[in-house]
Amino acid sequence: MIDLRFSESELERQREHITSFIDERVAAAGADGAVLGLSGGIDSTLTAYLAVEAIGTENVHGLVLPATVSSEENMSDAERVAQDLGISYDVLEVEPIVDAVLAAYPEAEGDREAVGNARARVRAVLNYLVANHEVRLVLGTGNRSEAAVGYFTKYGDGAVDCHPIGNLYKGQVRQLARHVGVPEELAAKTATAELWADQTDEDELGIGYDTLDSILATHIDGPLSVAATARLLEVDEDTVERVRGMYERSAHKRTAPPAPEQLD
Repeated sequence: MIDLRFSESELERQREHITSFIDERVAAAGADGAVLGLSGGIDSTLTAYLAVEAIGTENVHGLVLPATVSSEENMSDAERVAQDLGISYDVLEVEPIVDAVLAAYPEAEGDREAVGNARARVRAVLNYLVANHEVRLVLGTGNRSEAAVGYFTKYGDGAVDCHPIGNLYKGQVRQLARHVGVPEELAAKTATAELWADQTDEDELGIGYDTLDSILATHIDGPLSVAATARLLEVDEDTVERVRGMYERSAHKRTAPPAPEQLD
């Protein structure tokens, strides 16, 4: 794999760049602060730390949004992050709303992906309910690696006002988290979207984040061909092609919904 780690000076520049971005986005919107979902994972944890640094503890509101498939450990970690940072937070149950959605369309019961995505979209609705009521922006917690391969729910965790850590590969997220003081047990924990039971990101993606980051940096974001990337990283060309396929198939998630071209 290639080394995508930042130097100490680069870490500090990233920290300053992202906190300035958050502050500027909130100010430009005339908002009174920011709302973000806290999952107990490293992405939302880092975003919360940077948001507090950017706009102050009193201007950040966390939402812990447990569902039936959420682990007690992750929900406990989510509350721990809010308490450690001293931000206000609410625990809002997702599953009763998902149950109501399924009651309206019971044909989807048992469809793991559809129901999992419904959970993500319910969380987005709750984020915006609180944000609208409090005149705040919704901060996204997605990173560059997951965005590139479409590993997020359209109009779910992708429904936000801005993506503060959206230019960081997953390994860089962990590195910056350690730099800003996130406890090691949170920085190093296994990533999971928890859309269904026992889900982990790497199992669902079928590839480790170190490998994914390296393929994205050299082939998708970089200039190397499939063959050259495979040789450099010592992986199968099929693995590189699979990442390329995920990137291409998920393009619709990264763009605004299209409309026909304007007629003359």
